[in-house]
Amino acid sequence: WDRRHRAAEVLPAPAAVLCEPQHPLPAGGRALDLACGLGANAALLARRGFEVAAWDLSPVAVARVRDLASRMQLPIAAEVRDVCARPPHPATFDCILVAHFLDRSLAPALAAALRPGGFLFYQTFARDGGCGPKNPCYRLDTNELLHLFSGLTLRFYLEEGQVGDLSKGARGLVQFIGQQSMEQAK
Repeated sequence: WDRRHRAAEVLPAPAAVLCEPQHPLPAGGRALDLACGLGANAALLARRGFEVAAWDLSPVAVARVRDLASRMQLPIAAEVRDVCARPPHPATFDCILVAHFLDRSLAPALAAALRPGGFLFYQTFARDGGCGPKNPCYRLDTNELLHLFSGLTLRFYLEEGQVGDLSKGARGLVQFIGQQSMEQAK
């Protein structure tokens, strides 16, 4: 990952799950960009009024996010962090974004890390899509995010699969927006 982040010349576009149905995004608060990469999602969240924590295992990515935050004067605290070993604390974030990262064992901790009413925005690769990692362990089965985060209230879900006009849409990606209940799950 360090080599890939070092070689990247431009900041990628933010995750579609944050950009296309923007109306569910809360007005501000504390946000986490988990497995943040170069920080495109963290920057979008910071520009939308969030105080952002951006975590990634790659020191190169974190250094680039810190540079981006400094240049753009954005409230982003980037940290090298193994999220599997040190998941977020319960009831810490109003918004969590996960894009192109999958560790199923983190699902309970991510849901618990949302404050009451908080939102989880998740976008990653489908097993039946053509893009993404070749290893099926890092790709979702059909409707899997619905099961992993069944304790959250579903606000948006997109999983087109291999039906209809395959030249259109978000083929190979699954998008999910879920909201924690106002009474924090125990």
